[in-house]
Amino acid sequence: MIRPFGPNEFWFIVFAVQWTLLLSAVAFAGGAIGGLLIALGRVSDNKVVRYLCLGFIRLFQGTPLLMQLFLVFFGLSIFGFGIDPWIAAAFALTLHASAFLGEIWRGCIEAVPRGQTEASWALGLSYFDRMKSVVLPQASRVAVAPTVGFLVQLIKGTSLASIIGFVELTRAGQIINNATFEPFKVFGLVALTYFIICWPLSIYARRMENRFAATARR
Repeated sequence: MIRPFGPNEFWFIVFAVQWTLLLSAVAFAGGAIGGLLIALGRVSDNKVVRYLCLGFIRLFQGTPLLMQLFLVFFGLSIFGFGIDPWIAAAFALTLHASAFLGEIWRGCIEAVPRGQTEASWALGLSYFDRMKSVVLPQASRVAVAPTVGFLVQLIKGTSLASIIGFVELTRAGQIINNATFEPFKVFGLVALTYFIICWPLSIYARRMENRFAATARR
């Protein structure tokens, strides 16, 4: 039975935002850990580690996120491992974020002037101390803007989790649209909600990028 779009439907969509934000937070946190390891592996002196990290990046950057969600959710089921859509979405998005953040942060590490690394070698610092005390603090300043920019893309990417049945913002909109048959109103609200979440982050990323550019010109 078709029902009108009312306050209950409105709040059902709005409350689904919490699952979009939670999935984004989990994927970003996991991706940050994985991305840091990938970035450090990409600039490692070990050739095997560098190529393994490069292969991981190429795999996840060269395949659609939707396919990655399918492979995690349905692939594990083929081998007899039942998996919850929430876990599948978080795992797939974490791998996706690890690949992209790893490459972003690799570029930021390599943006640190070569002289800084050479000076740390001259002081006899170990690889760990060199990264912790010299390279990473400087790279982190460069990394803020592109990292926030990727977070915006990750939040929007969580909408694809609806395809495996995870009820986040987009899936909530689909459910309400199936009950009300008012797609313009329903998905207009969904789009507006994404905009409200992502627009401030986009502005912040742009300001940080401009601030870093101004500092670099001095």
